[in-house]
Amino acid sequence: MEDRYEMKTKVWAHRGASAYAPENTLEAFALAVSQKADGIELDVQLTRDGVPVVIHDETIDRVTSKTGYVKDYTLKELKKLTVMEKRFPAYPSSKIPTLEEVLDAVKASGIWVNIELKTGIYWYPEIEQKVAQIVQKCDMEHRVIYSSFNHYSIQKIKQIVPEAETAYLYSDVIWNVTDYAKNTKVDGIHPAVYHIKMADFLNEYIKSGLNVRVWTVNDTTDMKWLIEAGVTAVITNYPDVAVKIREQRENQNHAGK
Repeated sequence: MEDRYEMKTKVWAHRGASAYAPENTLEAFALAVSQKADGIELDVQLTRDGVPVVIHDETIDRVTSKTGYVKDYTLKELKKLTVMEKRFPAYPSSKIPTLEEVLDAVKASGIWVNIELKTGIYWYPEIEQKVAQIVQKCDMEHRVIYSSFNHYSIQKIKQIVPEAETAYLYSDVIWNVTDYAKNTKVDGIHPAVYHIKMADFLNEYIKSGLNVRVWTVNDTTDMKWLIEAGVTAVITNYPDVAVKIREQRENQNHAGK
């Protein structure tokens, strides 16, 4: 299998191919694989019985017909719910998956996985340890990157798995963020696309030598700009579009030689 990770700018599917299938579901991740994404990005929280599940919001309100917090439901209770069936009628039975289910499902594809630890509002007890154990159990340590808005969570991961690849997520402008990441021995930064347009942050980030993965890049103009700039990855709801833009750029470069 070709090692797609060796290509210049990678395309990572944000919560899977979430423009086309219910976000953070096995169906969305399978579609991302079929659309030739290089990686998937997903969000992990804990159920009431301590199981890492893949869902973005701290509540289930937006993606299911029920209400309440993920942390207040057991895995068995969550598995009874269907994800976003009204928005995506072609997927009438999508479920909230466990992290282990997702890793098992995508392992054979060779795709990379960005696990975002959702500890910005609730710092789930031992979530870092639980997630790291599942990654090890699934033999995916070599293809997983950990990120979080809670930078303490990232440092916990580094304590548990010193060799793990890590990245700081952030949406606000952080002063001297590249030095901050390097000084705390984190491998990458994941900035929001809207804030790197405010000043010449992108040039600074790329020159730093850190892995720079930008979210959420859904506009084609932004995709072209970032791919041309050579960021490590664009994280997008439309992996098929980004892959096509990257291929067009590569073809143009080959034609110009």
